Amino acid sequence: MKIMIQYIVSTIIFFPIILFFITYVIWRKRKKTNIQSIGTAADVTTFVLFFSVPLSIASLWGENYSGIVFIVAIFIAIIFTYIDWRTKKEIKILSLFKKIWRLFFILLTISYIVIWFVGLIQSIMNLVLI
Repeated sequence: MKIMIQYIVSTIIFFPIILFFITYVIWRKRKKTNIQSIGTAADVTTFVLFFSVPLSIASLWGENYSGIVFIVAIFIAIIFTYIDWRTKKEIKILSLFKKIWRLFFILLTISYIVIWFVGLIQSIMNLVLI
């Protein structure tokens, strides 16, 4: 049983799109709207992407960039908070957190896709050159 859970967690970490679709389907079955379902799936997947992107880099190139990913995330959150504070003077924490979290989803998803495409091309090139 422990090994089965380990395989499931590993699969979700390396393929977060699976978690996105599972969460989307569950929320759609709960009679939520399409937009709410996509938003919830994005929120859940963002948490996994924070671990998936550095692990993908580490597995493909042997470099550990998890600290840099978290530092960039904190820096982006600081910038968004500053901009929100300068424009509105009163910060609504939940609204701000939602904006930041959704931006993280977009950035991490793009990073994840780019990393896997580069890794795929690199693997193909290694096979062709051998």
